[in-house]
Amino acid sequence: MKKIYIILAMLMVVSTSSCKKFLEEDPYDFISEEKFYKTEGDALAALNGVINIMQLQQYYGRTVWIVNDLTGDQMKVGAPQTNRPELYSQTYTSTNGEISNWWNNSYVLINRANDVIKNVEGGPIPAVSRDNIVGNAKFLRALAYFDLIRSFGDIPLITKPTVGTDDFKPVRTPIKTVYAQVIEDLIFAETNCTKEDKIPAASKGRVSSGAASALLAKVYLTRASSTAAEPTDYQNALTQCNKVIAVSPAVYTLLPFADVFDPNKKAANKEEIFAVQFGLPPNTGNITPRMHLPKAVAPFDGNEAFYVENSFALSYAVTDTRRAATIGAVPASSNFYYLKFTDPSRQGNSARNNWVILRYADVLLMQSEAMNQINTGDPNKFNGINAVRGRAGLLPLSFVTTPGKDDFITALVNERGWEFAAEGQRRYDLLRLGRMKDQQLKVHNILLADKYLLMPIPETERTANGNLTQNPDF
Repeated sequence: MKKIYIILAMLMVVSTSSCKKFLEEDPYDFISEEKFYKTEGDALAALNGVINIMQLQQYYGRTVWIVNDLTGDQMKVGAPQTNRPELYSQTYTSTNGEISNWWNNSYVLINRANDVIKNVEGGPIPAVSRDNIVGNAKFLRALAYFDLIRSFGDIPLITKPTVGTDDFKPVRTPIKTVYAQVIEDLIFAETNCTKEDKIPAASKGRVSSGAASALLAKVYLTRASSTAAEPTDYQNALTQCNKVIAVSPAVYTLLPFADVFDPNKKAANKEEIFAVQFGLPPNTGNITPRMHLPKAVAPFDGNEAFYVENSFALSYAVTDTRRAATIGAVPASSNFYYLKFTDPSRQGNSARNNWVILRYADVLLMQSEAMNQINTGDPNKFNGINAVRGRAGLLPLSFVTTPGKDDFITALVNERGWEFAAEGQRRYDLLRLGRMKDQQLKVHNILLADKYLLMPIPETERTANGNLTQNPDF
């Protein structure tokens, strides 16, 4: 766990202009805590250091969808490289490099967030600004821990900056305790972060109170299906969804599907609730489009590193408008590719497409999911899913087409697949909705062993920290 032990210097510098764009990069320096965190500019620069880690290819710039979509049922390997085929075939081990990336960079973010929280809480800057910055950091810490417990189960819970001593070797914390911390952090963020429509354009990419509400909904919904479930989880998830829906369409709304992913329209994207921001050089670009696009065919110039699973490409209804905006056919091939992240202004590996973590369609589908779990006979459970289907040009569901609770879960599995294809959600959706094994058997003819419902703790981390136990059977 060396990346946890090392003192992670924050990428900080005081902004010299109030109109400076949020994502512009500055020369960074190593500044001691005693000399830093004196002004709001210091605190914002430190917060940028937390957010910027998410742009790494080995984190939300690529790894997020490699570990969560290749292990699902909708994506397959195009150009094989180390680590990827074994994720796709569900034969991954504790030495898989992408799994290590996911673990390591989650903890890098956590440590940077802990540093901001420690040094800004109770600090000298005005209370509203201070609490908003701390709220942002707590949201990001909560997101990282949520990713970790969904992927690995019990994991070390660290809420203070690590100091680089060799004897810092934390044990794994039960997910019940980690969930409690995640929820506590998100409640603080919901209370103290700026409302979406009050965030300045130059600060696009910071956390809003609505983002905290939406993530809380997903946390409650996921905990409800776990061993840490609380009796009120589904109702709490519904309450959080309803908070976000209550400000629609003024703040959040469904857009034409293709517009959600159009980098030319992202400045006015009211479906996006929280996303990692990318841009053209000199800003950090998103490599994801190039990874999916066909190669050697103008104007694509892609790597063709991944394909759409053929069975999924053919599963869309003829009238579903999402298919044309999501999937293309590789020329002179029987393969399909994901085109939903295309950027006509891409420069090599650098595209402007944001990586959307939370969007309004997700909230609508979570609302339906929670209502089905609370009262399967409630006709209002169709409202959210039918809004998403209506946007896609599909007929509404009803008790006639979807009579039982399990039928509705099947409809959700399908709808979330068509809606969030290649957005890094599939593994989590299949696990939460209890369909991971079914889909692996149906699509890949794999009898999935229970051990693959979690990922293994990376071997490099266990070598560095003898207190880390391994997940069963790895």
